[in-house]
Amino acid sequence: MSDHDERPDDRLRKPLPPWVPPADRPGKSERPAEPAEGAPGEPTAPPDAPPPARDDAPLPASDDAPPPAPDAQPPAPDDAPPPDPEPPAPLTGRERLVNGLWPPRVTRAQLIVALLLFGLGFGLAVQVASNSGGDSALRGARQEDLVRILDELDDRTERLEDERQGLEKQREELENSSDQAEEARRQTLEKERQLGILAGTVAAQGPGITVTIEDTMGTVEADMLLDAIQELRAAGAEAIQVNGVRIVAGTYLTESGKSVSVDGNKINAPYRFQVIGKPQDLEPALNIPGGVVQTLEKEQATVTVERSSKIVVDALRAAKRPDYARSSSR
Repeated sequence: MSDHDERPDDRLRKPLPPWVPPADRPGKSERPAEPAEGAPGEPTAPPDAPPPARDDAPLPASDDAPPPAPDAQPPAPDDAPPPDPEPPAPLTGRERLVNGLWPPRVTRAQLIVALLLFGLGFGLAVQVASNSGGDSALRGARQEDLVRILDELDDRTERLEDERQGLEKQREELENSSDQAEEARRQTLEKERQLGILAGTVAAQGPGITVTIEDTMGTVEADMLLDAIQELRAAGAEAIQVNGVRIVAGTYLTESGKSVSVDGNKINAPYRFQVIGKPQDLEPALNIPGGVVQTLEKEQATVTVERSSKIVVDALRAAKRPDYARSSSR
């Protein structure tokens, strides 16, 4: 039997197309794989037919597809240089001010100047506060109190004007008198009596007020009584005595236990002031806002002021000859 008879299936073999890969068979030479026998009637692909399209192959461009955008740029290659950074926007005036002030750059000299300015400002504030503290009582005063204070100032001005006119009259009398020596003696005696009243060496009487201070709690101190004396002198008091002690220019008040001493003479409450002067000036001076009466009432003391047409001040002080001072008149 020949080879052709032994292998009748060789007659059915056909050459495989070039795109079919050969089957991997170890130990055998590569040979084209035999196509599987298809079903009867199924057409077979011609040898020169193109390979079938794969599912993952890209689809051909269609005529209906939109054209690419004209401004589309191709992707930059990996080795292309990076684009230049945009320049920063210019700073505004406010931003430059903030950058100049913060963070602060303080030197030692600037710190010393700042401390000095702070101390100066603090001192000025304290000074203004202390100056305005004295006027706080008047700012809160009623209209009636302010009118009374103005009337008191007017009375003081009038009193000083009367004194000036009296001195001018005395000068004219001395200049026009025929007997200037006699006129000078008369005025000298009158002046001596006036000075004796002020010095406390002679008794005095006249209109004035009586001030009584009741101190049941023992809270009235010597400085409060001294304030009352100074206020009465400023209002035009010409003669003052307290509990039988004459008040003169050199009078001093001190604390003596629970009582007060006037020129070394111990006095106790109630304190009774007998004052000669114009009552219309003396009483308002004690009742001004923040004055003597309000201060004593804050210390739970009771103050009574009475006007009188005749006040007698009969407490006397011995005349003291000065040790060193002598009259310069000849």
